[in-house]
Amino acid sequence: MQHIIDRFISYVTVDTESDPNSQTTPSTEKQWVLANQLVEELKSIGMQDVTIDDKSYIMATLPSNVDHEAPTIGFISHFDTTPDFTGANVKPQIIPNYDGKDIILNAEQNIVLSPNYFKDLLQYKGQTIITTDGTTLLGADDKAGITEIMTAMEFLINNPEIKHGKIRVGFTPDEEIGRGAHHFDVEKFGADWAYTMDGSQVGELEYENFNAASAKIIFKGKSVHPGYAKGKMINSMLIANDFITALPSDETPETTKGYQGFFHVHHLTGSIEETVLELIIRDHSKIKFEKRKEKVEKIARKINKKYAKQFGEDIAIVEINDQYYNMKEKVVPVKHIVDIAEKAMKEVGIKPLIKPIRGGTDGCQLSYKGLPCPNIFAGGHNFHGKYEYVPVESMQKAVDVIVKIAELTTMPNFGLEAKESKKKKQK
Repeated sequence: MQHIIDRFISYVTVDTESDPNSQTTPSTEKQWVLANQLVEELKSIGMQDVTIDDKSYIMATLPSNVDHEAPTIGFISHFDTTPDFTGANVKPQIIPNYDGKDIILNAEQNIVLSPNYFKDLLQYKGQTIITTDGTTLLGADDKAGITEIMTAMEFLINNPEIKHGKIRVGFTPDEEIGRGAHHFDVEKFGADWAYTMDGSQVGELEYENFNAASAKIIFKGKSVHPGYAKGKMINSMLIANDFITALPSDETPETTKGYQGFFHVHHLTGSIEETVLELIIRDHSKIKFEKRKEKVEKIARKINKKYAKQFGEDIAIVEINDQYYNMKEKVVPVKHIVDIAEKAMKEVGIKPLIKPIRGGTDGCQLSYKGLPCPNIFAGGHNFHGKYEYVPVESMQKAVDVIVKIAELTTMPNFGLEAKESKKKKQK
């Protein structure tokens, strides 16, 4: 346990916040600090073929120790943290033998992690929990995943009696801004399939995710002295407000769950002359996803028609970009890769929680690049904010799952079972 704690803390105390406004890869120079640290650590524990490219993508190999053919599998995590909340000067707090009561994150600012609000906390009574100090995020998303992969590889190296095939490890930058798989060299990685260790609570196993798009709408206006503005001023901020009001109020992140999609307005900046609205569009259904994008365009067209005579040109300019798609389409034909992860969890005493991801991982894009890549829990909760925490026991269980997957995929009959599973799905 202490080894996992020390490793995790050595990662989260390095600021790796990514930047969506940057055009470089990685999007921030500070991501290189942890990337280079991880390269040296992979070498020190005995991994082979450790590489880092000019965009900070890290890959490494644990060679097979069996004398028969076995699939090459991969485990992937990202080392950047979200720009939604600061990741600078992270000061983790360790709460041993959690008593099920409120955890004071920051007494001075009265910031409390309470099971009355975050009910999942009660699952971890008696366990060791790592929290923030209330002023930053923690970074368990996804440095918990890196901790687990690194620890599992080290365990397998130190325990050669545990049989496994060839294992590839990948650590990526910029996942939090949707670019984690953009420069991932699937051919170089060379795995038959992989798993991202990027889920939340113990037992999560996911092979469905949102179809995702981002939208930016620029609203134009005309500034006139307010004392003489009648019939002349056009306030772009009020037009943006009209746009937001036209979106379905019951289709937001805070009003939906499960397979329900949403529109999420996340940034709004403006003045009378120009306002920029940014939102994301999410839906598991490809048909509904396309309709949501059409909805945004339709609202903008209606606003443009309303102001056509007064403004003389489009007053609302829409830009929509697809980000990733539902990996289910690529994973279902090879469903045995989900089945083996489910079996691994059961064999180490974990109840699998198979459900759709209300978000995305590198695995979504990698699946469409030819590397089927379901997602497995990493153990953290309340990602992207000051209430983030991770139970150490959850990280230990994730290590157990990685090791068990490695074992199961070397079973002499596994290849045959995999082929039969694939044939059934194709039929």
